[in-house]
Amino acid sequence: MTIKRTYILAIESSCDDTSVAILENDKVLSNIIATQDVHKEYGGVVPELASRAHQQNIIPVVDTALKRAGIKKEQLDAIAFTEGPGLLGSLIVGASFAKSLALGLGIPLIAVDHLKAHIISHFIQDNEAIPNFPFLCLTVSGGHTMIVKVDSPTKMEILGKTIDDAAGEAFDKIAKIMGLPYPGGPLVDKYAQLGDSDKFSFPHPKTTELNFSFSGLKTSVLYFLKKEVEKDPNFVQNNLNDLCASVQKTIVDILLKNLILASKKTNIKEIAIAGGVSANSRLRMEIQRLGNEKDWNTYIPKFEYCTDNAAMIGILGYFKYLEGSFVNQRITPKARIEF
Repeated sequence: MTIKRTYILAIESSCDDTSVAILENDKVLSNIIATQDVHKEYGGVVPELASRAHQQNIIPVVDTALKRAGIKKEQLDAIAFTEGPGLLGSLIVGASFAKSLALGLGIPLIAVDHLKAHIISHFIQDNEAIPNFPFLCLTVSGGHTMIVKVDSPTKMEILGKTIDDAAGEAFDKIAKIMGLPYPGGPLVDKYAQLGDSDKFSFPHPKTTELNFSFSGLKTSVLYFLKKEVEKDPNFVQNNLNDLCASVQKTIVDILLKNLILASKKTNIKEIAIAGGVSANSRLRMEIQRLGNEKDWNTYIPKFEYCTDNAAMIGILGYFKYLEGSFVNQRITPKARIEF
């Protein structure tokens, strides 16, 4: 049986990275990402600067993706883009370009949920293994933290989510409290590998059911450091590795505690992680350890599919293409989107 070759151009512009990918069915031919370094001096993403940078980057990134894939735009079968959630100005740039290109080429337009795309990135062909349905996915990023039951590429249910800060946001904010530059999450991970994760103890929040909370942890670290720095002005500098290791252990333990509970409640042992924080070394290590301990089948995405990228938009776009799930030119992106 001959499988039809379907070429999809995917655009991801939900935050501060302009990314474009070309997929042939579930195979990634190119996945180009243009990062925006301008935000580092502000300690966080500035929405207006992000949208301006997207306008500058979108055409050259699309051109590079097509050339890298060896595909001409006339060969494309559909255009997929991030509908939301994200920064509205950034989303508008990607959506407007996608709509214009689809209209000009006379091909279908596919709107993709950014969060669902993170989850379905596991189905990109070059991953080591693909989850079996149904599976649970711990989806963790700078803006979202949730446990999702996945019944199909387009049918998902949130079992638990954060009631305040996301885990990635907690990493970045605590890093800032310790004087680390933005983005702080990867630096916490880096220093944590040199520290003692049992040196300092921080409280776990009390939440209902499978929900998460990280604002209390952030406050706890703030007051702890304030008290210690009053006694020793060099406390953070002298204990940075141990502080990072202890904070990282606390956040990962909170995440996995609820994931274990979700697996027990649903009796599902197909377990995946996704999102930017799924690149965290301790989370990856602990999910594998739990897999062996609890007889789970665990799925960890490649590093290039953890953070925001257009390949994940393309793979969910491909499944929606197979379903004929297209949108018209009246579609508008949304900062918040119903999951």
